[in-house]
Amino acid sequence: MTYETFLEECFSKGLLKRQRCDLGTVEKLFRRAQKDLKAAKANLNIDEGIAYTVAYLAMLHTARAFILSKGFRPADGYQHKTVVEFMSYFLGGEFKATSEQFDRMRRKRNIFTYEVDISISRSEATNALKTAISFVDLVKEMIQRENPQMGFKF
Repeated sequence: MTYETFLEECFSKGLLKRQRCDLGTVEKLFRRAQKDLKAAKANLNIDEGIAYTVAYLAMLHTARAFILSKGFRPADGYQHKTVVEFMSYFLGGEFKATSEQFDRMRRKRNIFTYEVDISISRSEATNALKTAISFVDLVKEMIQRENPQMGFKF
């Protein structure tokens, strides 16, 4: 599917809205993601569920920064799902496993947050943190490559 077709589909479903790209906000979202990664790491020995959730939030903040850098924002009642699907499209087949992990984390975080009837193991939380770290690094590199003139400080 072409980029134009993908966007057309998102707009027709009401998933995205155009948003002026604010690179200051992009940087703030990345700084938030960095704090999330630190918080997730610090919580591994305290509460695996919180560590998992905050690792997911690092990915969410990073993905929102990427979407904003493209001049869009999620617009529907399923913003987390829209963000995951947008990133899945842009990461493509090469990073399919990362996209699938992001979606699994989204669903599990939702259950943990709203139903609380779930346990998250230390290994799941550790893997989530590793995935989040590589995701943040990957997306940061993508944004910096597309905007080399900006001199981001994140």
